Amino acid sequence: MDPSKPSSPGPMEVVPFDPRHAAAFRELNLAWITMHFQVEPKDLEVLGDPSRSLLERGGAIFIAEAAGVAIGCVALIPHGDDGTLELGKMAVAEEHRGRGLGRRLLTRAISHARSVGAPKVYLESNTKLAAAMHLYESVGFRRVPDRTASPYRRVDVAMVLDLRPTNETGGDVGSDGE
Repeated sequence: MDPSKPSSPGPMEVVPFDPRHAAAFRELNLAWITMHFQVEPKDLEVLGDPSRSLLERGGAIFIAEAAGVAIGCVALIPHGDDGTLELGKMAVAEEHRGRGLGRRLLTRAISHARSVGAPKVYLESNTKLAAAMHLYESVGFRRVPDRTASPYRRVDVAMVLDLRPTNETGGDVGSDGE
């Protein structure tokens, strides 16, 4: 752990999105986007009204909270016609990074995708985000040729986690053992 970071935020839980989280969802995402890229029109659309742009379309949002304060988030968005969900808008407050919160959010999102029968989880990212790329690969995401036109200029990589059982092992691809 980095000694320059404050001590543990205490008990942390990952909870489903509630309208009271809308401002934190927006601010957490704007913080990481502006740190590395430029905010794009699609960001503003999604972050401006997450209930309409994500939840009403059949998506889900999960918020990491410590002492009632939102310190991280992740969203799942319907993608395509086969039940695939897209992982997006994943962020952890800068002062809470490096403690496994991103992994907890990602694990919760994958668990939810499995519970609703999604065959795959798709994501778009940028190779500049080395820690995120490592995290995605560590739970089984694999790079794929991007077959869709992304609404984001910053995207330079597409990845998929196949949630369907394999014929060889009978287990789920991408399980991280949590």
